[in-house]
Amino acid sequence: MVSKLAYAVARECVSARETGDPVWPRLVEQFRDINEGMWLEKTPEVYGAFPTDPYSHTPAHAGAQQPGMTGQVKEDILTRFLELGVRTAGGRIRFAPGFLRDEEFLETPGEFRSFSDTGSAEVLRLPAGSLAFTICNVPVVYSRGPGGPALRIHMATGEIRSRDVAELTTDESGSVFLRSGSICRIDVTVGPCR
Repeated sequence: MVSKLAYAVARECVSARETGDPVWPRLVEQFRDINEGMWLEKTPEVYGAFPTDPYSHTPAHAGAQQPGMTGQVKEDILTRFLELGVRTAGGRIRFAPGFLRDEEFLETPGEFRSFSDTGSAEVLRLPAGSLAFTICNVPVVYSRGPGGPALRIHMATGEIRSRDVAELTTDESGSVFLRSGSICRIDVTVGPCR
């Protein structure tokens, strides 16, 4: 139930920010208070050792299963994408982070490990001031900083598409959703955090 509450408050945060509602900063504080009481912010010794494997409902060796934690994992993944500012509308993926914390960005250079659609491990070197995640196996790297294009799309052909709007076209979004492999990486320049 706490995960459902966190998701509902995160949605309200997004809505308040997009409409310019002055209650937005207070909602973000409430959202963070809710998350501090959840498993993501606590060690297994403090919270309890509950299995929360997001893929546990369909193990490779058996048919579909339904363990108790599946709903919580789903809610937490949806909530995290709201925090990251990932939006989809009209078949397009848009990036509009609004309430990430400064401490989520690397203080020093680091590495991000992910897996391609074919299952091969990939490592991206990240500069200080960045964070990374994936959407349908496509790495997305957020970097703080003014200026420059808001979006850089690295294509499998070697082409780099830049634009001032942090939104993919319908075709680009479709290739991400279909895991076509035509997009290798997406870089997004983001403004200051709250």
